Amino acid sequence: MADTAENHSSDMTLESCRDLLGKVEDACRKFDIISLRRSIEVSRGLLTERPVIDVAVLGQFKAGKSSFLNSIIGRPVLPVGVIPVTTVITRLQYGDKERAVVTTFDGSRWETGIEGLEEFISEARNPANEKNVEAVDIDLPSLRPYVGLRVVDTPGLGSAFTYNTETSREWLPRVGTAIVAISADRPLAESDIDLIRNLMGHTPKVVLLLTKADLLSEGERKEVMQFFKTTLKRVLGLELPMFMYSTTRETDAFKRKIDHVLLGLSRHRDLEFQNILEYKVGALAKGCAGYLEIALRTATEANVDRRNLRELIINEKVEYEAIEPELSLMARENMLQTRTIIAARLEMIRSGFTTRLVQRLTGALPSWKGNLWQLTRTYEEWLEQNLVREVEAISEEEHIHFFGTLKKTRESISRSLELFRHYLNSNITKVLGVTLEKTDWKMEVTEPSHAHVVFIKTFDFHLDLVWFMIPMFIFRKAFERHFLKKIPRIAEIHLSRLAYQWEVRINDVIEEMKVQALRHVREELSTIESLLSESPDRTEEILCALDGLRAGPDIRKGTDASRHHGNDSDRQ
Repeated sequence: MADTAENHSSDMTLESCRDLLGKVEDACRKFDIISLRRSIEVSRGLLTERPVIDVAVLGQFKAGKSSFLNSIIGRPVLPVGVIPVTTVITRLQYGDKERAVVTTFDGSRWETGIEGLEEFISEARNPANEKNVEAVDIDLPSLRPYVGLRVVDTPGLGSAFTYNTETSREWLPRVGTAIVAISADRPLAESDIDLIRNLMGHTPKVVLLLTKADLLSEGERKEVMQFFKTTLKRVLGLELPMFMYSTTRETDAFKRKIDHVLLGLSRHRDLEFQNILEYKVGALAKGCAGYLEIALRTATEANVDRRNLRELIINEKVEYEAIEPELSLMARENMLQTRTIIAARLEMIRSGFTTRLVQRLTGALPSWKGNLWQLTRTYEEWLEQNLVREVEAISEEEHIHFFGTLKKTRESISRSLELFRHYLNSNITKVLGVTLEKTDWKMEVTEPSHAHVVFIKTFDFHLDLVWFMIPMFIFRKAFERHFLKKIPRIAEIHLSRLAYQWEVRINDVIEEMKVQALRHVREELSTIESLLSESPDRTEEILCALDGLRAGPDIRKGTDASRHHGNDSDRQ
């Protein structure tokens, strides 16, 4: 009977989310709020899915995240060490057989043994993720109690390795439930506060895990817990569940308490997923309500000078004509630097590349037989095989270093979008007294595809047409020296072609970033202009739409399960 009641509750939650999302869609359609279109599509997609819940373990480097997960698993699957260790996202979930699957940025996937994971996920064996691993997925039979969950180990924030920090931050939007690991032997830092604040925009459930509790006495533990609780209440206005943990002392007792959270998530996975969905749809409804408030303020002012209103809100700082040249200039300047960055990186490896080709050719030449025509054909076939293999290997190994302008463009455009949104919101608040919710304007871009290396004959041997006139026992050594002498120039040409191919691919992505950013700006301005033109005869329609949105779920409330976990933590 209990299961039936739980399923009924989940169905009701799903139905209320569908209803609220339908009201958001209806309001956006009626009042031309096109800037929320992407968020609506994401929420609509979630309504049709039943994915696993990602439980991400996040925090500053050396907070003990991997050690904690090894303790939960019951064996040392993840590498730990005295320096920042984890370099890629590592996801663990229940599987009926033990296995690990490595996925790289180019979409390649292969299975590997658990014992060889350090090759891919540790900073020591895969520095700055030079092997271009996107994620490692681990299936373990021992995680059966947590079926329906996927526990995620993330690179440390604030690591000396910039790549690690970027990887964790890029992954934040995918978090369903977050465990923030903070070492109990250090104070709550501003970076921890920022992380928690950021997470609250993505998930309704954030749990604090105070690691290394063995370093504190019982009295000190209570003091630290109270300090953290007071600080979070004062700075963020939040009360979050908090748990102590140690992998060296009292581990079983600590584990039972955090297990209560994880097992609760697993047993009530459907309900927890509905809670996450409700949170996201509720936030979307709140954003839509903010836009409708603009329309309401405009419509209820019968004598409002709409032209003047528009000029006050959409001023010279937020006009499309002002931001379009700025973003275009950013993209163009970075595009001009792309080739330089790639060429500089390839120049560093050109000498080694040339030396390897010369050494291989020197070793291969003595085994080649035949006249000049046959020797030339063998040489060309050898070049094609070796050049394609070598250049593709270079592309695979080095391409992560080609993305400098890509990252720089993304950061610059993101800052410009934030500034645009800040000025626009400030104007709206000042003129209309309405504060809009923060919009997630993440640019979705795909990593450039790998360059496809095709061998092109670099020169023609006209002499091989008269091969029957050339005695090879006299001239063979001369032709071998000629073949070897050509290698440096051939290597240079093919590296140059590789640089060009990557330049085109990267600059295409930069252009797509600019296009997406300008689309965000156009849609936002179009939405605001449409709302500013609403007439008094639509006041009742706007009020009706607002009432429908406000009747939806309160996104600041968690599920009963969430509050239950919080009470458990208070008893520690």
